[in-house]
Amino acid sequence: MQPAALTFYTHPQSRGRIVRWMLEETGVPYETVLLEYGTTMKAPEYRAINPMGKVPAIRHGTTVVTEAAAICAYLADAFAQAGLAPAPASPLRGPYYRWMFFAAGPLEAAASNHALGFTVPPGRERMMGYGSYAEVLDALEGMARGAAPYLLGEQFSAADVYVGSHLAFGMQFGTIEKRPAFERYCEVLDARPARRRAREIDDALAAAGS
Repeated sequence: MQPAALTFYTHPQSRGRIVRWMLEETGVPYETVLLEYGTTMKAPEYRAINPMGKVPAIRHGTTVVTEAAAICAYLADAFAQAGLAPAPASPLRGPYYRWMFFAAGPLEAAASNHALGFTVPPGRERMMGYGSYAEVLDALEGMARGAAPYLLGEQFSAADVYVGSHLAFGMQFGTIEKRPAFERYCEVLDARPARRRAREIDDALAAAGS
């Protein structure tokens, strides 16, 4: 039986960079479909893939997955031979899910609101899924300090791809404070060959389109 075709829909200056890194970590072949903001990304053909008209998305055979965290989790399970997720019965499965979706929920919301200048009014923190920006960063710093060298110890996982991407992007653009624990963790991730390949691919695509 032929393996199911894997298609990656992206733009080189988007959250698709997270998924590109994840794909390079899996080592499986994939086709890249480049889309442009405001045109092909909003066209009916692509809205059939993602009604939001946003990237990234993947199609694996007949399965479509959108949202970067969901794509990373899906790829880790679909290509288990790459070892990018702990086994379902492993005690590491809990922290793996915890930190991946902490980054997809509280971290992204807190960082985005911070970038927009929104501060949760005192006493209203319970209304927000993340509480406060400071609480989110402090929790994440505790994770980064404990990374040895990865989030799950010696086992690199899709959670490192997702959390590390958010940290690197946030520190680069000022939505996340630069803290020594964050910088050390990101330096470890930056040394991974798949990380470097993915960055080179997207940087070249971005330069070609500029």
